[in-house]
Amino acid sequence: MEQTSKTQKKKEALSLQALGEELVKLPKEQIKDIDLPAEIHDAVMFAKTLKKHGALRRQLQYIGTLMRRCDTEPIREALRQLEQGNYRKALEFREMERWRDELIAGNKALIEEILTRCPAADRQKLTQLIRNAEKEQLNNKPPRASRLLFRYLKEIRTG
Repeated sequence: MEQTSKTQKKKEALSLQALGEELVKLPKEQIKDIDLPAEIHDAVMFAKTLKKHGALRRQLQYIGTLMRRCDTEPIREALRQLEQGNYRKALEFREMERWRDELIAGNKALIEEILTRCPAADRQKLTQLIRNAEKEQLNNKPPRASRLLFRYLKEIRTG
């Protein structure tokens, strides 16, 4: 039988506490999506209400203690999935920004690419939004039409 050292036990306890801290930092909607044991879920939701640093620290230690009693791998996997989802959303957002900027700059070939990639896209509406954004940029007006173009690109991309 292999005995774990005191240092190893402390490291494990701290890693479980850090996992609990990650859960506390998540928005309530995302916490609901993770399949947590009821006791841990309640402790995490309570920790979100705490304002004083000492109380929060003690609650995080308590969450770490609760985590020792359950299998944490599904929780870690759920957090990885959330992280990857956020990364994917950020990439899509940057791509739509790039599309908008290139369309306003006059990249007509991109219109065809968008129309083939997004079957919900309406050529007439897209070209009208691009034209409005170009005029707006030429006249140094606030980017209202540019925002409308971005929203439309987002709508057709997800729709």
